[in-house]
Amino acid sequence: MTADVTRGGLLVTLAIFGVIVYEIRTVLDFVGIELPLIPYMAGVLVLAGLAVWVVVLKGGWRTEPEGDEPA
Repeated sequence: MTADVTRGGLLVTLAIFGVIVYEIRTVLDFVGIELPLIPYMAGVLVLAGLAVWVVVLKGGWRTEPEGDEPA
């Protein structure tokens, strides 16, 4: 099985995930549960590294679209 992932798609997915986790952290802070920012940032960087590692193991980046050749 190969991972057919573009770099932009992966970066957008990581950005959306990071914003969602940060907003959950903000809501918990509003409720009264304070979480430090450094472990959050480290977690996002580890997630990004893990995602890139999985993509490389599964076949690498998609660099060219696989469509029909023009006539």
